[in-house]
Amino acid sequence: MIKVLVCDDSALIRALLSNIINRQPDMTVVGSAADALEARELIKTLNPDVLTLDIEMPRMDGLDFLDKLMRLRPMPVVMISSQTSRGSEATLRALELGAVDFVAKPVATDTRALSASGDEICEKLRAACKARLGPARRATSPVGNTSSAPRLSSRILEERLICIGASTGGTEAIRDVLVNLPEHCPPVLMTQHMPEMFTGSFAKRLDGLCRVHVKEAENGEQVRAGIAYLAPGHSHLLLRRKGGAYCCELSRAEPVNRHRPSVDVLFNSAAESAGSSAIGVILTGMGKDGARGLLAMRKAGAWTIAQDEASCVVYGMPREAAQIGAAAEVVSLNAISQHILNRLKGSQAV
Repeated sequence: MIKVLVCDDSALIRALLSNIINRQPDMTVVGSAADALEARELIKTLNPDVLTLDIEMPRMDGLDFLDKLMRLRPMPVVMISSQTSRGSEATLRALELGAVDFVAKPVATDTRALSASGDEICEKLRAACKARLGPARRATSPVGNTSSAPRLSSRILEERLICIGASTGGTEAIRDVLVNLPEHCPPVLMTQHMPEMFTGSFAKRLDGLCRVHVKEAENGEQVRAGIAYLAPGHSHLLLRRKGGAYCCELSRAEPVNRHRPSVDVLFNSAAESAGSSAIGVILTGMGKDGARGLLAMRKAGAWTIAQDEASCVVYGMPREAAQIGAAAEVVSLNAISQHILNRLKGSQAV
């Protein structure tokens, strides 16, 4: 039985979350706290398996508490985050500090919307309990030694491209890959499972950390070297070829594998449009989204990489990809950027 501690300054939200969780046969709410200081004492006495944590609370806000918690008593944490600009920035900071995942709290506390997210909440709590906890993550500058690497030829920059997909734990994993790519690299297309209100902040944060320029993808725009394009949270991102150029296409078609944006949608479009010119990378995340698409990319001649179990927060999507033979290689997160560059440099010599 998974023991959950709920921490939120709203009595209504505490009651609603407790009701959702207690309906599950494999989990129970062992306690609820109105603020972080109360949660701190309950953690000591109740020893919960996972904590749901609000960000904006009296006495001590959720980020300050999370920072202290992950340094002194690391445990799985799922943030309950407001869908505002301020809330999205705080949520990304929470993921850097070590939170496993987050649930978007509807604006104006629309309890019906939160209740409708019950399955997602419980799925994320289950995944959090199995997640591999790492040290608190801080925003960093590029750490890879790419300055001494041979400059990629214009042919490689124009013809090759990189596609990346991720879910739980993926915000930090994507950052770790992008931050070690050089300023002059082929276009990167990325799908991260994330709600609409958060992808803009995520792209902006990455753009401030990486050598490559990072932006939300726009429908119909031509992809260019040195730019990473993130699927907006409201649409699937597809790669299309128009004339002699690659372009982004956004689609509000039905969710795939329960996700929009879906990694499978991106990878399948890359297999169709780019074939052997693409490199596909599947990173940490629960579920199976992206595995079949990565297999399609490999069958189309693309080089494919899956993150290894030891470096994943949740070894779901990469595991499925490895099991069905979609990954040409399985690589630790801290080596993925170099493997991408090695592959590009190898094709440059051909």
